[in-house]
Amino acid sequence: MRKGIWLVSAMLAAIVVLSACGSKSQEDVVKGLDKKVGDIKGYKATAEMTLTVGTEPQSYEVDVWHHKPGDYRVLLKNDKKDQSQMILRNKSGVYVLTPALNKSYRFQSDWPQNSSQAYLYESLVKDVMDDKEAKFTATKEHYVFETKTRYQNNKMLPSQEITFQKGTLEPVSVKVMDTDHNAVITVQFSKVDFNAKFDKNSFETKKNMTSAQLEVPVIANDSNAEFTVKYPMADIPGTTQLEEKETETAGGKRVLLTYSGEKSFTLVQEKSVIVPASSMKVIESNGEMVDLGFAVGAMTEHSISWSEGGVDYLLASTDLSPEEMLTVAKSVQEGNIK
Repeated sequence: MRKGIWLVSAMLAAIVVLSACGSKSQEDVVKGLDKKVGDIKGYKATAEMTLTVGTEPQSYEVDVWHHKPGDYRVLLKNDKKDQSQMILRNKSGVYVLTPALNKSYRFQSDWPQNSSQAYLYESLVKDVMDDKEAKFTATKEHYVFETKTRYQNNKMLPSQEITFQKGTLEPVSVKVMDTDHNAVITVQFSKVDFNAKFDKNSFETKKNMTSAQLEVPVIANDSNAEFTVKYPMADIPGTTQLEEKETETAGGKRVLLTYSGEKSFTLVQEKSVIVPASSMKVIESNGEMVDLGFAVGAMTEHSISWSEGGVDYLLASTDLSPEEMLTVAKSVQEGNIK
């Protein structure tokens, strides 16, 4: 009898031990993520990023390369619009390449350390570690964290849900949410290689521009080519469209949209000037690099400029705050016709 009782007690103890071994605390997982980031020398990741702004979600392919300590290559591509942009960081600086325009901009920036980056593994881990009030959930296959974001000029996206794979601690998905807890940016990872190898030219500017143009050729200069005028869909209280004016330029048409009210602003759209392949040069940008999701732009105190689909955009205002300017600029990507 005593032997039977002893066996039952031993079995119960074993079950308790196994249960304890199978479940990790939030602190254990955070320590594991910190160690993982410290151990990897570099990685490659592919993902799909979806922006939910307006009525039609926009999806983009994201291809990420990172090699320690500071080399980055992030390719953003929308196949439907036959366009791409690349963010490149190497020893020479931070660059934004637009292959279809044959343009390369250099920024004085500490990207990606200065903000949350939904498609960079080490940035996601930093968000988890920095938020001491992060919510943690463990499911059968995943660890899920809800954390604050570190967006400098966009308090409209204050939180995010980050999901990691149990065991490997690979990123699975990220949902960046607005103040109403709606997912505005969703990143779904399809492949992560924590043992990626790179050659010495993997992050070289000219090589990456050339390779990107094999997939997205330079657009032909055509001053007669038309473009669809886009309108900002953001709801700015007390602001209404005052005027739409079209003028002819040497490169084609230029459209000027003027909005009046307490938060007045102007949006200029015109056909991009394509730089000939023989005369490509690096353009120094005096603005701050900002990620609009569908494109990377340059932001100054009173303006944001960017290119998308062969069209240059300039949003200018002395009334809008930096957050409001970003909100308006991001809402233009929907492309709804007035």
